[in-house]
Amino acid sequence: MGKLNIVLIEPQIPQNTGNIARTCAATGASLHLVEPMGFKVDDKKLKRAGLDYWYLLDITYYDSTEDFFEKNKDGKFFYFTTKGQKIFTETEFPENCYIVFGREDAGLPESLLKENPETSLRIPMIDEARSLNLSNTVAIATYEILRQWNYPNLLCEGQLTKFTW
Repeated sequence: MGKLNIVLIEPQIPQNTGNIARTCAATGASLHLVEPMGFKVDDKKLKRAGLDYWYLLDITYYDSTEDFFEKNKDGKFFYFTTKGQKIFTETEFPENCYIVFGREDAGLPESLLKENPETSLRIPMIDEARSLNLSNTVAIATYEILRQWNYPNLLCEGQLTKFTW
C-alpha cells in the first residue's frame, strides 16, 4: 500500500502544525511543509505539540507553492476547502495521493481551486460555521483515507496493561 502525503501550504499557527505532525507520525503519513510559514520549525509551540513523536516524522520542506508542485509533478492532489462543491467522503483516494490544506486565515488560493473543481473537497458543517480547526480537518481527512485503504500498517487492536481480554 502506498503512502499518504499531507501538504500544508503556508501554515501560520505552530500548534496546529505540531498537532498535524503528530497525526502524521502516528499514521505513517508524510508531511510536506510549504513556505512561507508563520513560525520557525524550531518553535517551542510546534515541538511541544508533537515533540515525543518528532523522530517518527517523514517531513519535506519547500520554498514555495511553485517549488512544491514542481517537485511533485506526478502527484494526485486533493484540496480540502470550505469552498469545495464535493463532499470528501464521496471521493475514492488513490495510493500515494496528496491531501492539500491552506493557511488557517485564508485557505487555499481560489485560482488553484478553480483549476481543480473535481478534487476540491469539503467537510460538511453548518452554514453559520466559518471553518473547522486545521489540525482537526487534517485528522478527519487522514482517517477517512486510511479507512478506505483498510488502515495499512496501523495497529488496529489495543492491549490492556493490567488485564487480558
